[in-house]
Amino acid sequence: MIIYCVTVCGNLLIILVVSYSRSLHSPMYFFLTQLSLSDILLSTTIVPNMLHFVLYEGTSMSLISCLTQFYCFVATESIECLLLTVMSYDRYQAICNPLRYTTVIDQRFCIKAIVLCWLVIFIMELMTVLTMEQLDFCGPNMIDHFFCDLEPLLGLSCSDTFIMKLETLLFVIFIAICPVIVIIVSYMYIIFTILKIPSVTGRQKTFSTCSAHLTVVSLYYGSLITIYVFPRQQNMNNAKKILSLFYNVVTPLLNPMIYSLRNKDIKQALERILQQMSNKFHMC
Repeated sequence: MIIYCVTVCGNLLIILVVSYSRSLHSPMYFFLTQLSLSDILLSTTIVPNMLHFVLYEGTSMSLISCLTQFYCFVATESIECLLLTVMSYDRYQAICNPLRYTTVIDQRFCIKAIVLCWLVIFIMELMTVLTMEQLDFCGPNMIDHFFCDLEPLLGLSCSDTFIMKLETLLFVIFIAICPVIVIIVSYMYIIFTILKIPSVTGRQKTFSTCSAHLTVVSLYYGSLITIYVFPRQQNMNNAKKILSLFYNVVTPLLNPMIYSLRNKDIKQALERILQQMSNKFHMC
C-alpha cells in the first residue's frame, strides 16, 4: 500500500512539475508525462486488487472482471512499450539531427504520436479480449497468480486456443519486438554520434540526456524478456511471479525516481515550485 501511494504521488508530481514549469514544455518531458500516466494506470490496475487478495487470503472474481483487468493490464503495458520507443526516437533526433529536431519533433508530432499510440493499443487489445471471451472456461477456475495474465487465463480454457495464441503472437511482434528493434537501432546511431564528439565532457553531457531513458528501458524490457521468453518450467513459476511483481509494482515506482534524481531540469523546476509555494505561504 505504501509503495502504491508513493508510486501514484511520484508520477503525479512529475506530471504536475512538467505541466507547471514552462522551461519543461518540450517533447521529451511531454512524453515523460505520458509515461507517468501509464505507470499510474498500470499500478492502479494491479495493486489494489492484489491487496484485496492478500487481505482476504484469496478471493474470487467474475470472468468479466478478470478479462477487464487483463485488458487494462495489457493496454497499459503496451502503451509503455510504444512510449519508450517514441522517446528513443526523440533522443535520436535530438542527438543525431539537432538542427532538424524542432521541425521534426514539434507539438503536432507529439500529439499525433500519443493519440495514435493509445488508439492503436486499445483497438488491438479489444480484439484480443473479444477473441478470448469466445473461449469456453469449463475446467478449473483457480488462477495461480496475483492478477489475470494471459498464460493463467488460457490454462483455464477447455477450448482450442490456437487462434488466440496466434493472435497474441502477432500482437507481441507488433507491440514488443518491433519497438525493441527501433530502440536498439536508435541507440546504435546515438552511440556512434556520441563517439564522434571530440571532448570527453561533451560526450558525457550528451549521453546524460538519454541515460535515464536507457535505464528505464533496460529495467522494463529485462523483466519482460525474462518472464515471457524464458522456457516455461514448473519450477520457474515463483520466480516469474516475483519478476511480474517487479515490473508491475516496482518499475512504476522507480521510473519517476530515475527521471527526477538524474535530471537537473526537473530538480530545478521542483525547487522553484516549492520556493514559490513557500513564498505564498509566508505572505498568507
